[in-house]
Amino acid sequence: MTSERERTYHHGDLRRAILTAALDVIAAEGPAALSLRDLARRAGVSHAAPAHHFKDRTGLLTAVAAEGYALFADALAGAPDLRERGVAYVRFAATHPAHFQVMFQPDLHRADDPDLLAARARATEALRSGVAGLSPAGRGDDQLAGVAAWSLAHGFATLLLSGNLADAMAGRDPEEAFRALTALVFAPEDGRAR
Repeated sequence: MTSERERTYHHGDLRRAILTAALDVIAAEGPAALSLRDLARRAGVSHAAPAHHFKDRTGLLTAVAAEGYALFADALAGAPDLRERGVAYVRFAATHPAHFQVMFQPDLHRADDPDLLAARARATEALRSGVAGLSPAGRGDDQLAGVAAWSLAHGFATLLLSGNLADAMAGRDPEEAFRALTALVFAPEDGRAR
């Protein structure tokens, strides 16, 4: 009789099982704790099985980053303006902390991977389109406006995930706190920086 683990592997779910296990490890212990041998043990397959899908640890982390950027691009796409893209950024980080950790550490993945490049390009375009939606008077230099918006959202998300905002947040909803923070920097309707 075939075990559930063998059926899962033969049905092509091993790749997903390894990715899911990797995300669990990264969320709990960080990317440094990741081991293909441990992930194989968790999935109940031979220690060599993950290499068929990812080749090595860097390949696995590249797949995590590519998946993360694809999910990130989808999360940003539905936001109507720059502020809400920032809120979507913070929400993504809070709901996908393992992806978030790996995506922004380029030394962990293969920068030339086609899936990673395509997903990152989609996410970058979604972020840029938010800046393009500001009035020309409010954004100044598009590149610097993009860096400012990214810094605000990424900095807030990183501080939130690392627990450094625990005292400052004291029961506040992170999304609402981020909206209030952006109001300190950007005027709500006219797009002019304060």
